Amino acid sequence: MIFLGEVRHVLDEKGRIVIPSRFRPALKDGLCITRGFDNALFIFPMEEWIKIDAKLRTSRMADKELRKFMRFWYSGAVQDGLDSQGRLLIPRNLREYAMIDREIVIIGVSNRLEIWSAELWDKYSGDSKEFYRTLGEALNDIDI
Repeated sequence: MIFLGEVRHVLDEKGRIVIPSRFRPALKDGLCITRGFDNALFIFPMEEWIKIDAKLRTSRMADKELRKFMRFWYSGAVQDGLDSQGRLLIPRNLREYAMIDREIVIIGVSNRLEIWSAELWDKYSGDSKEFYRTLGEALNDIDI
């Protein structure tokens, strides 16, 4: 499945989010959620997480920066699944990392979902509009 789109939701009182029904089939065999970039959280279907893990396992462990990345990446990761109502508990440490209080935005980004605080997403996407416009002009010669 290719994840696409943007959906706004709110956390419930227990720190859970409802994953939109169109994304649930890709997550039926489990998922991993971890700290992503730009204070977002990344959710990968288990199948995709296994592919990423395989690549990281074969990387150069002598590389200090890569070891640092891997510690950050894996220490924040939680293997989980959706409950019968399609909800996912976002652990407190991940909510704090992503600065999520109540309102969130779930976006599809190809092989993963990203969870953003609504406030951070609005700022990020607002700042990105001009970048996207100028990038589009620069890519004018590429047939996509």
